[in-house]
Formats: sequence, structure tokens, C-alpha cells
Amino acid sequence: MKPMRVLVIEDNEVLADRIADGLRDAGMAVDVAYDGATALEKALITEYDVVVLDRDLPRVHGDAVCARLAAGPARTRILMLTAAAAVADRVDGLNLGADDYLPKPFAFAELVARLRSLGRRAPSLPPVVARHDLVFDRARRRASRAGRPISLTRKELGVLEELLDADGAVVSAERLLEKVWDEHADPFTNTVLVTLGRLRRKLGEPPLIETVVGSGYRLP
Repeated sequence: MKPMRVLVIEDNEVLADRIADGLRDAGMAVDVAYDGATALEKALITEYDVVVLDRDLPRVHGDAVCARLAAGPARTRILMLTAAAAVADRVDGLNLGADDYLPKPFAFAELVARLRSLGRRAPSLPPVVARHDLVFDRARRRASRAGRPISLTRKELGVLEELLDADGAVVSAERLLEKVWDEHADPFTNTVLVTLGRLRRKLGEPPLIETVVGSGYRLP
């Protein structure tokens, strides 16, 4: 499954950070907002696959955040995570546009499973994509070239998948940083360049990834 970009919106900072760390350990790129206004600001500039939304938020209430996100053009899925566990509360949340509802306290494994399920509801992509003699299996997270398996790290797989999904178009370093890493990644770091260098070496000869000076990278 393609790495997911997740926004955790929770005013309890300790809980929010714990959730974020656990989701990162599960292979997701995670940003955090501790209030509703900050959450909406982040959602305006970043395309999230799934939002984990607490209902009782300062500055902008979670209900308003949910309604704004659901009415927006992005296809972001929303999981409400809140202590309000009554049936009426769940119905209210779903009526506001939430896709799922998980009451606190919760089992972390269930949260991960529900997020992955929501991620799979996004517009479907072909399970296997090939370009030249390179084959990438999304479901198994495996790549091979000319029938030879290639051992790639999670970040290298993410970069490769973004380049393949672009179908020959140029992908900027900023776009790769946004989709494969998270907001904690330093925009001035050379982490994308380093990861691309390792990926190129592992893919072998002849080279597949082109650098478009001043624009980014592409896999023609």
C-alpha cells in the first residue's frame, strides 16, 4: 500500500505526539496540529490521505473542522477520535462528513487498521506498475528490474512510487519531500538528493531517473 500522509488533530499534546510516533513506526508520514485553526491551515497547504480528528478542539471546534474538510475539494478521509462514545455522537460525526469514528480509549492496532482501511478507499491505482524493465508491486512493496529483485528502504520505495505515478512528468524535490516525508523534514536538507542517489545506484544501469535542472526529477 502506498505510504499515507496523515494529519493528527488532538489538543492533548502528549497523546497527539504518541499517536504520531506510533503511526510513523507503522510507516506513515505524520503531521500534528494541537488546535482546529492550525489544522485547517495545514490542510490548506498539504494534501492528506487521512485526518485523525479529535472533536473537542480549541480555537476551531472539531465539528467545524470536519465540516470544512469534508466540503473541500480534497479527497481526504476523516476518522473522528474522541471520548464522546454515545451512538448520537457517532451519528453526528458521520453526518458532518467523517468517514469513520473511533471512541477513546482505543487499541492502537485498531487505529492503524482503520486508517489503512480508509487509505484504501482512495481512488484505486493499478496494483502493479511497469516502466521499461522496472516493475513495482504496490501491495507487496517490492521492486524488480529485468526480473532481479531490488532491496529498497521505505523512503526509497516512496520516492520510486511517486516518480512512477507521475507517468513521465517532472516531480519536484519539494513534492517528494511533502509526500514521502512529513513536516518535520527540513526543506533545506539534502535528504531527497541522498535518497535519490541511493535509489539510482540500486536500480542499476542504464540509468532510469533523470534530473531536470531547476525543476526536479522524472522517470521517462
